[in-house]
Amino acid sequence: MTAALNAIDAARSAVRALLEGGVRDVVVAPGSRSAPLAYALAEAEARGELRLHVRIDERAAGFTALGLSLGSLRPVPVVTTSGTAVGELLPAVMEANHAGVELVVLSADRPEELRGTGANQTTVQPGIFGGHVRYAVDVPAGADPAEPVAVGLLAAKGIPLPAPGRGNGTLGLAATPSPDAGQAAGPDHHQGAVGPVHINLALRDPLVPLIDDGGGPAAELWEPAVGGGGVPVHEDSAAPEPLPEPKRAPVPTVETAEERRTVVVAGHGAGAYAEAFARAHRLPLLAEPSSNARFGPNAVGVYRMLLAQLGAAVERVVVFGRPTLSRPVAALLAREDVQTALFMPEPVAWFDAGRRRERLIDEPSDLSLFSGFGPDGWLERWQQAGDAGAAAAAEVLAAESGLTGLGVGAAVWRHTAGRLVLGSSNPIRDVDLLGPAAAEPAAFVHANRGLAGIDGTVSTAAGVALAAHEPTRVLLGDLTFLHDVGGLFLGAGEAEPTLQIVVLNDGGGGIFTLLEHGKVGLEANYTAAVERLFGTPHRVDPAALAAAYGVRYRLVEDESGLDTALREPIIGRSLLEIRTDRSRLRGLHARIAAAVEEAVAPLAAQQA
Repeated sequence: MTAALNAIDAARSAVRALLEGGVRDVVVAPGSRSAPLAYALAEAEARGELRLHVRIDERAAGFTALGLSLGSLRPVPVVTTSGTAVGELLPAVMEANHAGVELVVLSADRPEELRGTGANQTTVQPGIFGGHVRYAVDVPAGADPAEPVAVGLLAAKGIPLPAPGRGNGTLGLAATPSPDAGQAAGPDHHQGAVGPVHINLALRDPLVPLIDDGGGPAAELWEPAVGGGGVPVHEDSAAPEPLPEPKRAPVPTVETAEERRTVVVAGHGAGAYAEAFARAHRLPLLAEPSSNARFGPNAVGVYRMLLAQLGAAVERVVVFGRPTLSRPVAALLAREDVQTALFMPEPVAWFDAGRRRERLIDEPSDLSLFSGFGPDGWLERWQQAGDAGAAAAAEVLAAESGLTGLGVGAAVWRHTAGRLVLGSSNPIRDVDLLGPAAAEPAAFVHANRGLAGIDGTVSTAAGVALAAHEPTRVLLGDLTFLHDVGGLFLGAGEAEPTLQIVVLNDGGGGIFTLLEHGKVGLEANYTAAVERLFGTPHRVDPAALAAAYGVRYRLVEDESGLDTALREPIIGRSLLEIRTDRSRLRGLHARIAAAVEEAVAPLAAQQA
């Protein structure tokens, strides 16, 4: 019978398994029950094997880990103590589930004898994330966690779990996945998809290392910086691997000469292959910003405003990634007279089997047979309409006094290189509407589109910057910023991301102005209610918050100042505040839509 491990030795075994599984960054939130893991991780950092990132807010810690995984394409654990600390990770786990991110929750727990007794900070942690994780295991106190950690890292990558009878039996891991068996997997249709995992590690006192066991970290390897910030000694120990996807993917082999009026829709995460496919098949490319396919000659500007006039002629749609931004695109995909196909070479977790109408295709040759070539003039008509519509929209925007969200979004898109993170609600939609397609992409774009929440965006962006070792810019609204303002907190000595935070401050929730609620708010008896419930006005001063967290601040007041600020190198952390008036949003969008319709009408008439 294998001797039981004490808490420190179990933690060291878990850390060795993490390192063997490719982990190079770990986010830690302080806590007593998780202290053995913290000590073991500090030892590994002292040996130069990984980087630690300490955050006092577990929700910020979870999204920081998510951003680190997005920026490095590696699994990233977040370590918490027991109780509500684990529950704080749910939003990040949910996002990681739907976005397919290798987030590893490593939670500490009370041993079996203390569960259900009313012991302090004890709740039911096994299975707490339900179907949002690909794999969940409850490791008993005294057991060696190496095997469940190794299996969990494989599951996070979408690698199938060991079949019954294939494990070593240490923890009953070969049993049928269920909470009662000590292991729980996510829904069957999510198996094989990249996503989060949960390893719940019960630890029994003592929770501190023996002072004379020779395993402690060297004190001189970490020194807090005066006034916060700082750089860890082993800054280069976790250098990211290059992104595997080139800016331009190889042009696919075309297997058919049949002509069809097809368009390519590139949603979140589509990648460069979507651009190459559209180019090879002479098809219009309707690409969202976070598709990372919004470039090249086939990318069509203001595409969502063209669908009302050009969309009627569409026969087929090929979808890459997950489109989430546009109701006109959603309406196109729902049309019964349009055949649709979703390219899905690998399993994904953002929809349930049988719940979408698209034909699922996993072979490029089959996708070519489905799409066909664009007939003569098909692509050109969309390109001309996109150019005309974009010019008309720009003319309306130029006539506006002061800065607008649409103008800021377009400027951020033009001037950003390295990494760009786009917040939910209006900012990503502003970029989607007016962000021009370039010949080659200058920035790799990230966005939390798994569930499109506004929470955790500052922390996600910080994680991306820390992992990518590249200047990173995040564009977000004021409510998104305020929701995760705690993500600005850095303990003394923690690595500072190279991050510029661009806050579009319109004093509340501007996106609701553009939805049905904006129209309701025009009725006198509903104006106050809509403003209070949806507009959520505030008077928070971002400058004061920036000062409190030691972040450089600048107020941008005009277009010239914006261009200057966006062209300057990003050094350390800074915050640009741009103040706009959301009461003008609905009218501005209506004027742009009317101008685009007028500009495109002659081309639409030719098509008819």
